[in-house]
Parts: sequence; structure tokens; C-alpha cells
Amino acid sequence: MKTIKLTMAQAVVKYLAAQKVDISGETFRLFEGVFAIFGHGNVAGIGSALHQAQDLLPTYRAHNEQGMAHAAIAYAKAHDRQRMMACTSSIGPGATNMITAAALAHVNRLPVLFLPGDNFASRTPDPVLQQIEHFGDPTIGVNDCFRPVSRYFDRITRPEQIITSLPAAIQVLLDPEHCGPATLALCQDVQTQAYDYPESFFAEHIHRAYRQPSDSRQLLEAVKILKASKRPLLVAGGGVHYAKAITELTRFAKAHGIPVAETQAGKGALAWDNPNTVGSIGVTGTPAANELAREADVILAVGTRLQDFTTASRTLFNNQTSVLIQLNVAKFDAFKHNATPLIGDAKLGLAALSEQLSDWTVSPDWQQQGRDAMTRWNHYYAAVTAATETPNTPTGLPSDAHVLGAVKRASAKRDVVVCAAGGLPGELHKLWRTDDPKGYHVEYGFSCMGYEIAGGLGVKMADPSRDVFVVVGDGSYMMLNSEIATSVMLGYKIIVVVLDNRGYACINRLQHATGGAPFNNMLEDCRTIDSGAPKLDFAAHAAAMGAQSERVEGIAALEQALQRAVASDMTYVISLDTDPNITSEGGYWWDVAVPEISARQQTKLAYSKYLDAKQKQPY
Repeated sequence: MKTIKLTMAQAVVKYLAAQKVDISGETFRLFEGVFAIFGHGNVAGIGSALHQAQDLLPTYRAHNEQGMAHAAIAYAKAHDRQRMMACTSSIGPGATNMITAAALAHVNRLPVLFLPGDNFASRTPDPVLQQIEHFGDPTIGVNDCFRPVSRYFDRITRPEQIITSLPAAIQVLLDPEHCGPATLALCQDVQTQAYDYPESFFAEHIHRAYRQPSDSRQLLEAVKILKASKRPLLVAGGGVHYAKAITELTRFAKAHGIPVAETQAGKGALAWDNPNTVGSIGVTGTPAANELAREADVILAVGTRLQDFTTASRTLFNNQTSVLIQLNVAKFDAFKHNATPLIGDAKLGLAALSEQLSDWTVSPDWQQQGRDAMTRWNHYYAAVTAATETPNTPTGLPSDAHVLGAVKRASAKRDVVVCAAGGLPGELHKLWRTDDPKGYHVEYGFSCMGYEIAGGLGVKMADPSRDVFVVVGDGSYMMLNSEIATSVMLGYKIIVVVLDNRGYACINRLQHATGGAPFNNMLEDCRTIDSGAPKLDFAAHAAAMGAQSERVEGIAALEQALQRAVASDMTYVISLDTDPNITSEGGYWWDVAVPEISARQQTKLAYSKYLDAKQKQPY
């Protein structure tokens, strides 16, 4: 057996560079590159190895470990989990900064490879700088925090261990069912140790997606249920995108006339003006989709994990009269909510269902009910997103809907809107008209403040031909904005629109809805000096990081600024003041616990309403 002597870090880099992926007959690097912030736990090992392999595996320098991991995750999502990135950090705070991003990737079932530095395997210099000391177990380090938020975890304490661990990690990253983050904690001394690795370990490996067909008995059961239905509704989730099943879904809906509602991750599965779409569903859903969901006798859920925002905390679907079918590649999801499981790939599953259903179609009355509901919604959309200089809001400032209308008018059909947390994802879910399957990128599984700007960078890196519009509230901007500087440094232009409503307006509204007093959310309700919290100049801040920027007032000025942003060749940040109170119509109940005991009359009333709403849950 031929061998090659390499350090463990050199071997990791060489192996990653050899991984390729076949996408529609074209071969690409599986790992586009490695985001890296070096420290004493990885600079001499992985850092040196990456320097030697820059032509084979590019290294990107970021400004924040969590931010670079968000960018890597967004890159993978934009590529439907077929291509990805790795992230390496030092030990200690560099590693723990990535844990929030690892949790985000885990919740959203997205692949990213984490390579944090770790303590010395030899323990000779214990305790090394940044090392925690667990008094009862010296094997525990900060990287153990990755265990619950990783689909695969290993600590590499000997150089030969990567021969078995790296292929296992890659398998998890590419697995349709178990996809999620993988973490290899690399002991810093072991990174630099040499070993005679088999040359065959570094042979080019071309990965190809595999698809799991559904069991014939489960398929026939699902067909039987659908053929007996009078009012079926299809709920499209993120799995439709990851399975590349857009064409099959479109054909299925057209052939059988079934209305299609979309989750946050599934949005864009059908174009907004497709005659079969009824828009977004659930807590952030449109009246059209939620109306049909309440009346449906069969729910066909495709590629969705049916989290509580989709099911309105188990109150949206009529549990007494409706049947739930779960077409999902993940068995864990297919059996949720006492569903009839149809385990398998969404692309193959929809095609097989359609073939078995033959010429069966939904009644014209049910189809028309969905179209009529969408017509009403489209009239409402036109009204709330229209350009106006006299907004009918409590403050007289533009609403989120006004801003989103302006951004939509400025964008092209192939452009991408990016968001993550606060009230904006709900408004986007309802109001954003998606023309292209890739045009909507909202992280709402973890609803992570701070994902937006870094995520926008990752989306732009995935496809530089599209303009990327990041819409972000002032709260999320303050959480994590450093990757504006990274986007400028790397030349990946993003357009960032900062909606400044002076606080955490979404949670402030929830605080009111649960009977709470306004407290610690809006800046005016926080502990401050007598003169109050400062008015932040986001445009000046972005300019200090190298971006072009401006602050505007009103929708007309925003429209003009957006034109300048589109014409610019570099990252452009626009800020404007917006109303913190107004949200668009739609939505549904969400189970947020209310205090059972309170001195506030508003809380007592909210608790009474909460008990009434809880009666609609099946258990």
C-alpha cells in the first residue's frame, strides 16, 4: 500500500479538497472553501495546511466566528444542501462563538463542517490558554457543547482517526434524512503530528445524490386517502426544494387541482401567481391558506417538519375531521402528529402519487374557493404595499409592508430577499411575491437574530449573478453586523435595508398580547440615562466598515435609494425609521404561555383568552 506522510491538518485539508459533487452532470467542489479565524488552537495546524492548499480549497477570512458560520450555512441552503463550506476556529471563545450557528444548522437540517481547535491531547501544557477545567472529568472541554447541536461529533486525539471520522462526517452532511452540522474537534497538538496515510484516502471522490422511493404499501394507502377526499390541501416544505421537486410539485398541483400552501422553508416552491397557490400557512400565514387548512379533510404535507408555526401549535388543522399524510424522507418527521407516513424522496414521491392518482382531480368548487381567497388577498396586498408618503400608521412612519413593497419593486425576478428574525419574517412570509424558487431565503427554524447580514453574504457567494436584498431590523443589525466588512473585503455586494423602529418591536407586540406591560423591549421602555438611548446612525456605521450607505426618510426616498443601491458595484446599506406597531392581516394563534397569577388586569384577561385557545389543541 502506497502511503504519503502528512500532518493531520494537511491530511484533513487534502481530503476535503478531493471531495467533489455531481450536479446535473457537472462536477463541482463539494466544499467551496473554508471560513477561518485563526488563533492559537488552529493557526499552526489547520492554518498552515490551508495556506499550502489555497488553489485547491480557498480560505475566507471573516470578522466573527458566528457570522462566518451563518454565511457558510446560507451558502449550503442556497445550494439546496448539495454544496457546502467548512469553518475553523481557535479553541475557547472562537469555538463557542460557532455553537449558536451549529444549533441553527441543526434545527434547519443544513450541512456545515465545523473544525474547531481543541485542547492538547497530550495534556502537557494543561491548562492551556482558553481551556476550561472540569474538575471531575479532564476529557470535557468547550467543544463538548457542540455535541447536542451536531448531527455528528468526534474529537480527534490521534492523527489516524480522521481516516474513519472524515468519511463518516461527509456521509452525514450529504444524507437527505440525517443532514445537519458535523463537528470534528481537532486537538491542536495532533493537528501538527505526522502520519503515513494511504494515498487512496485522498483519491478524488465524486458524490451523487441518491433518492429513496416510497414503500408501495404506504403509497397505495396515501392514494386511497386522497381519492376519497373532497377538500385536500398540500403543504409544501423545505424538502421540496432540497429534493429538487419544484417541477414535480407544479405538475402535481396542475394535474390534480390541489391547492398548495407553503411553509417558511417551502416558500417559492410555486410562483406567487400560480393558480394553485394559496400562499403562506400557519402563524405567519395568509387568510387564504389558513381558511383552507381549517376546512380541509386531508392535509398532504410534503417535506416539512410541521413545527408549531406551521400547525399554529396544533390548532390549525381540524384534528377531528381531517387526515394528515406526511411525505418525508425522514422517518422522524413522517410519523409526527399521528400522520399516515409516506416515507421517501419528495421528487419521486410526488411523481409516484400523481401516476397512481391518474386522472383524479379536486372538485372545481374547492379549487375555486382557493382562487377566490387568493384574489381577496392580492387586493389586500396591493393596498398595504403601495407606495405612500402618508402612511396610515400610529406614528405616521412607513410600516414593514410599505418597505417590503418598495424592495420588491426595486428587485428583479431572480433576486433574493434574506431575513431571519423579528416581525419581518412574518410579513415576508405573507407578503413577498416569490417569482423564482431561489428568490426567498428566510431562516425561521431557529429565528436567529444576527443571521441576516452574514446569511446574505453566503447567498451572494452561492450565486453572484443575483442581487441579494437583506431586510433587517435595528435589533438584529446590532446583534451581528461585522460581515458587512467581510462582504466589502471579498467583493460580494449585498444590499442591506435597515428598518429602525427603536427596539425589539416584534417581542414588544407579543409582550402586549400576553398582557405584559411595555418593558425592556423598545428603547423608550428600557433603563437608560435621563436623556434616553442614543439615536443610532446605521448608515454612518456601515460607511465606517467600507460600505456605501445612506439614511432616508419615507418610501419615495427609499425607492430612489434602492435604485442607487442596485446600480452600485459594492455593498450598500440604507436605513430608515419605521413604525413598530403595525403588522399586516392574517396569521393564526400561537401557543405562548401566559402567567396564571398576575396583579395586572390585562394579564388576567390574556390568561382567560389563552385557556380558551388551548381548548382547540388535541392534547
